[in-house]
Amino acid sequence: MEAQLRGGSDAGGVSRYLLHRAKPHLPPWLGWAGTGAAGALGSWRWEASAGAGVGLTASSFILTAVTWWAGKSTGKQRRLHSAVTVALGSGWLTAACLAGPTASPVGDIYLMGGPALALSWNARIVLRHNTDNSGKGGSSDGGLLEKVGLARAQIGAAKVEPNRVTAPLAVVGGEQTNDDVAKALVRIASALDLPASAVRYTPDPGSSRRGELVIVPEDMLAEVVEWEGPSNLGGSIADPLVIGRYDDGAPLLVWLPGDPDAGRNSTHLLIAGGTGSGKGDAALNLQTEILSRRDVIVWFSDPKAFQDFAPLRAGLDWGVEGGTDTEVMVEAVKAAIPDRTRWLGAHGYRQWVPAAALPQNDPAHSCQAGRACGCAGLPFLVAWFEEAANTLRNLGDDAFTGIAQEARSAGISLIVSLQRPSYDQMSTSTRASLPSVIALGCDARDEGFVLPDEVLAAGAHPGAWGNRRPGYCYIVSPGIPEDRYPSPGRTLRFTHNAVPVMEQLAAWAQANGATADPVTAGAATTVAGRAYTGRTSADSKPTPQPTRLRALDGEDTMEPDTGYRDGLLVDPEDAGIDPDTELPDLEEGDDAPIFGQDTGRKPSPEEARRLLDNALAEFEREGRMVVGPKDFMDWCDQHSLSRSWVSKRLKDAALEGRLEATSAAGRWRIVPALAAA
Repeated sequence: MEAQLRGGSDAGGVSRYLLHRAKPHLPPWLGWAGTGAAGALGSWRWEASAGAGVGLTASSFILTAVTWWAGKSTGKQRRLHSAVTVALGSGWLTAACLAGPTASPVGDIYLMGGPALALSWNARIVLRHNTDNSGKGGSSDGGLLEKVGLARAQIGAAKVEPNRVTAPLAVVGGEQTNDDVAKALVRIASALDLPASAVRYTPDPGSSRRGELVIVPEDMLAEVVEWEGPSNLGGSIADPLVIGRYDDGAPLLVWLPGDPDAGRNSTHLLIAGGTGSGKGDAALNLQTEILSRRDVIVWFSDPKAFQDFAPLRAGLDWGVEGGTDTEVMVEAVKAAIPDRTRWLGAHGYRQWVPAAALPQNDPAHSCQAGRACGCAGLPFLVAWFEEAANTLRNLGDDAFTGIAQEARSAGISLIVSLQRPSYDQMSTSTRASLPSVIALGCDARDEGFVLPDEVLAAGAHPGAWGNRRPGYCYIVSPGIPEDRYPSPGRTLRFTHNAVPVMEQLAAWAQANGATADPVTAGAATTVAGRAYTGRTSADSKPTPQPTRLRALDGEDTMEPDTGYRDGLLVDPEDAGIDPDTELPDLEEGDDAPIFGQDTGRKPSPEEARRLLDNALAEFEREGRMVVGPKDFMDWCDQHSLSRSWVSKRLKDAALEGRLEATSAAGRWRIVPALAAA
């Protein structure tokens, strides 16, 4: 009995298995049987009816046309096969209804043609479910690519990672290209019921029809992660900066210095995002990472008076709040570039590397021939301009162009943050020189300003976020694999709980971070005078590198002195310059009137020149190191001098070395009195 039950059970299992395997192949045969039954019923109703013949014929044409139209979103083969099947079936049904299903040759066609047509659909089903992807007729996409208009495209073996699937894709040669795949990404996301940003495509640089399709099924960015502290306190600025995570959970990394061993270039960075996109948190993530490193100093400009960055201000080497102070900082960065590149070249560095920040004791690369110089190292410099649209309005859209084009070789990274880097705010030359970008949510019309076209084509879409996904971003930067460019990430969020940690970080930077080297501090002091203080230790004060005139080898020819002799840095004390000397004040009884004093008469040309010198000295004491004719309007009225005279006199002062022209028309940088002497 047990054996019989077991045998019956086995027989039932076999039957169920066969039925399960046969189910996908039954619909064509059911259609054949149903068409025959419909023909017999129609013959009983309409046999030899002329009116029925007209109606059935018209219905046959309409049904075939509708089938062809409905199949336009499928592959060409399926569309043609479906239309032919409907045309043959409806044609036979019309003949059967009018002549009878058993009339010759109607009955013969039914018995021979019907099974053949059903078998053709069975063959198609078998080929479609072929699991051998190496064959030309197989596919493992379950018909997905055919649905989205990429029929006959082939998907290779997929690489499955936690929350990330990567599969090679090849479209039909001569019929489709990588552009067709890019256009189909939205439809693929729709078919998979995923957001558009979850599907990306990275073309193969060596092929127009091959690439990698990346699908991220779960949005891990929906969970907010708060900032708890820097990732690598005391590390080098050459190590990666961690500012968040990607949608598959991988860390969101940025590098600023280059790495000759890895073949990575140094970079400048643009942070762009609309109001409410989380640009402030992105900047805080990056700045806290920078300040936590041992071999970097930061010059920071924020026209919003450090509203977001106040807890970190103590850790900066130099911080200003916009206006003229920012104008001075821009000029100081420009002045530091040649001095820093000269130092790096003299010590054998083609670009900044962490070893450059250490004391220099290698006799082979010395600024004093024949022996190790023992020079202090040169920390990496980050020049950061927050809310840069304000600065660009004041200084012109080319304000950062020179820095962006020249600073990387000097171990300087320029960071520019603004809402909309459009061409009416930032020059195309500047934008082209900012190779890296953190692109947060923006207006869809602005996507082309922040991301390269190829990244947008690969599936990046920051315009879809706007201000509804704070912190969501794309990053394009050296060191990041190109297939990561269209992958969305999210920065860490800063709350009020982060303020004490940021203050502790600023205190750590004061005590343990790098201080300005003599070369960089000297360049800044030469430009900014007392406006630059620097975050220096007690035994490391900024040493000015004066720009004064000197005779060459006893000749009368004069040239600017940058503090170098035959390419070697000379201690300013050896040149008889005391950097701590206070500027002399005018004493009562001097021939020149005190600046601002109304003399009640028009001064002579000589007196007017001396008045202007006193005015420049007063501006210098106040830290206003960039001036123009508009700064002298009240002074002109007091001393009965025209503004045109002041403009001419400013040009004369420039020839005398007391002023230097800036990149802004009509603006002059005051050369500190010690340097101009």
